Amino acid sequence: MADVFISYARADKARVAPLVAAIEAKGWTVWWDPEIAPGREFDDAIDLELQAAKAVLVVWTPTSVASRWVRGEARDAADRNILVPVRFEQARLPIDVRAIHTTDLDDWHEDAASAPAQACLHALAAMIAHSQAARASEMETTAALAEKSAPHYSVCVLPFTNMSGDPEQEYFSDGMTEDITTDLSKVSALSVTSSNSAFRYKGKHVDIAAVSRELKVTHVLEGSVRKAGDRIRINAQLIDGASNNHVWAERYDRDASDIFAVQDEISHAIVKALRLRLLPGERKAIEHRDTESVEAHDLYLMARQTYVTGQEADARSAEAIVRLCAQATKSDPNYAQAWALMAVGYYKLQMLGNGGVQDGMAAVERALALDPNLAEAHAVKAQILLGAGNAAAAAVEAATALKLDPESYEANRAAARLNFQLRNFNDAIRFYEKAVVVMDADISSVNVLMSCYAAVGDAAGVRRTAELALKRADATLAHDQNNSGVIGYSVYALAALGDAERAKARMTRAMLIDPDNFNMRYNFACALAAQLKDRDAALEMFGSVLETITDDFLAYAKADSDFDSLRDDPRYKEMVAAAEARLAAARGTAPPATGQPA
Repeated sequence: MADVFISYARADKARVAPLVAAIEAKGWTVWWDPEIAPGREFDDAIDLELQAAKAVLVVWTPTSVASRWVRGEARDAADRNILVPVRFEQARLPIDVRAIHTTDLDDWHEDAASAPAQACLHALAAMIAHSQAARASEMETTAALAEKSAPHYSVCVLPFTNMSGDPEQEYFSDGMTEDITTDLSKVSALSVTSSNSAFRYKGKHVDIAAVSRELKVTHVLEGSVRKAGDRIRINAQLIDGASNNHVWAERYDRDASDIFAVQDEISHAIVKALRLRLLPGERKAIEHRDTESVEAHDLYLMARQTYVTGQEADARSAEAIVRLCAQATKSDPNYAQAWALMAVGYYKLQMLGNGGVQDGMAAVERALALDPNLAEAHAVKAQILLGAGNAAAAAVEAATALKLDPESYEANRAAARLNFQLRNFNDAIRFYEKAVVVMDADISSVNVLMSCYAAVGDAAGVRRTAELALKRADATLAHDQNNSGVIGYSVYALAALGDAERAKARMTRAMLIDPDNFNMRYNFACALAAQLKDRDAALEMFGSVLETITDDFLAYAKADSDFDSLRDDPRYKEMVAAAEARLAAARGTAPPATGQPA
């Protein structure tokens, strides 16, 4: 279809031809002397071109004024505001178009540079531009209405069930669940529930309709994974939450090395089943992997599972994370996420005084060199810098991590820890609340959240978080009753809830089982000081903690509001001073000056 439709009388063809040439010289297409295909009605062909044109140039001459065809085309163009009229021989214009400015071309002498010709061309240019803008706006409106009227789908990817008969394979099914969730999140036409919300249903028999209502999603994806040697069997089904009908289902029997391809196939099958339209680049985004090495990915998933299920101060967990990630980066030296998680392991060792500062920073810098936008890497860098005493630099990294991914557990945890140590308790509450929601295996953050609420005098907040901490701790202790670190968290929660008897009973038992557990003793000291109000027992317990405390942990302890009631006690000051002297001697530096706040 042409840009410009020229309406004229056949008798004026010779007069119109030079005008057509001038218009075409501007790069516009012109419809003016059609070749009508056999079998088509002449009127229909003209009407199609007339309706498609961006501007209608009507050539008025004494002959064309008398033509009912030209007059009809002029009226149609005027009604649609795309009429550009020109005139020869002072032709008397039809009354219904006299109000529209008309260019006289008697003096143009077939010269495109002449003033009349330029006026005509300028009017055409303005009309064409106006028509293009109007059509673009109309298309956007139509697209918006179509999008509004199109069904909006949302999906929850439930944790895939581990059917391997081996609990140690849990990391694989969980990792696959998270990978598919991540892939589907890259489809702009689909809303996807966070994996953290979905993992609330892990290990439970669920009612799909109930899940759909609770999470406000239209569809639920569930499945199972069986991994045996080098073979995997994956069953997946997409279910309509309202009708409980299967929208799509498939079974995959593949080599374990095909895991990436299977995940891609599942994601694309869901997109196809819901008849969603992928925007340019989304197909590639879905198929993008942080590593192409199946071995590296598998090792990373093992390390991630260790990180998620491990507790804050667990040397064995930290060492396992470092070993697994070291092996993963050996398989793929460009695996940024594995380098970042390795740095987390080193940071945990740093907090326990088992070295790791330089190694942790080297790992995180490697991760950021590979992927400067990896929020988790900036978050762990913030933790390492804070542990090294550089709170200002830590704040910059924590802010960067949050900007890159406000939903990141690591980013919110780093910001929370920073604000807690700076005693900005209200800000710490905000970030810890987010971290606690995002990672339901995290008990440590819930305990610190209790301290924050106590520091700002929010008794309801203390009770609510104490109940949550106890619930999470008891869930772990149900299958690992000698987990001393978790016992420490549960004692703090019980004490906050006013159940001193059970708190003391658990404390006594745990001290018999694992008397040297640093993290457990620290939490016992917090509970005795802040919740049970037993100053002497708190100082005795805290004294044993200070004997092995690290620089990093001492800075944290000196900011911990749980010990505020002890700070004026000479015994507290003496113990802290002794710890500072020991650490300074180990560093070969002088201890803090007398009178420095502790």
